[in-house]
Amino acid sequence: MRRMKLYFAILMGSLLVSPLAFAEQFENRCGWVQNPTPANWWLIDKDATWVIGVQGGHQAEGEIPAFPENSKYWTKTNGNYGYGCACLQVKVDKKTQTVLAIKSGHPQPLAKCRADKNLKSPKL
Repeated sequence: MRRMKLYFAILMGSLLVSPLAFAEQFENRCGWVQNPTPANWWLIDKDATWVIGVQGGHQAEGEIPAFPENSKYWTKTNGNYGYGCACLQVKVDKKTQTVLAIKSGHPQPLAKCRADKNLKSPKL
């Protein structure tokens, strides 16, 4: 009986911890979102350049938010490709600086990233 109580306590504890541990894997990161060519995406924030997707290679799960089609939110550098400013809820691999999944995100005006002294200007 004592062993059964112990198993029950472990099971209940794991049910309480697991959802919290999963939720902590996503973090809010804000910065430049670049898309210079098809299927190539990355996020540049104060900590690193995070690879979101590479044509013919890695693609993060989830969706990049749609940017409004005006110069307040998106700068075109190659046809419709270019860069914008956004905050994304992402799960990352810090060792490889790769975005594994995008939970949500929202575009920000370009002025917000331009005003952030912790962000480098996007490379064109």
